[in-house]
Amino acid sequence: METGELVFDGYRAPADAVLGGVEGRGFGQMMSGLETGRIQVAARALGVGQAAFGDAFRYAQERHTFGRPIWQHQSIGNYLADMATTLTAARHLVLHAAECAESGWRSDLEAGMAKLFASEAAMRIALDAVRIHGGYGYSTEFDVERYFRDAPLMIVGEGTNEIQRDVIIRQLIQRGGLD
Repeated sequence: METGELVFDGYRAPADAVLGGVEGRGFGQMMSGLETGRIQVAARALGVGQAAFGDAFRYAQERHTFGRPIWQHQSIGNYLADMATTLTAARHLVLHAAECAESGWRSDLEAGMAKLFASEAAMRIALDAVRIHGGYGYSTEFDVERYFRDAPLMIVGEGTNEIQRDVIIRQLIQRGGLD
């Protein structure tokens, strides 16, 4: 994805090019696009986390130390258990946000929560996958090093996670809390 600067100094857009088609509706359309984008980032983060977990899970069964697979060492087993639990929670948040958006009602809260949780989960899971792989975690021979590089993009893409927290609390206040 490339990023560039656009400058529209003194540019006047024609009336038929107004965002939303009618004056005053553009902000709502833009926010709807952000909701969709945040759900998409959350889904990508879920994919990165799933891939990192899958690689670490397989590696922990194949790699042996002290005469047994490394998943049998408590710390590695704990990493894997936490990774699987976090992935399951992230998946449910992403699916819930997608279902809310699909229903047609405003879903900034759900999209923000899904994006925040899934992207932080992807980062944590990618780091744990590197840990499980040990020194191999930094080698381009294993994909976990790429997941570890890819995960931070999900934290800043489509609005940083700090912005997501602002969106979440504003929506919670507006809605009067959680259902």
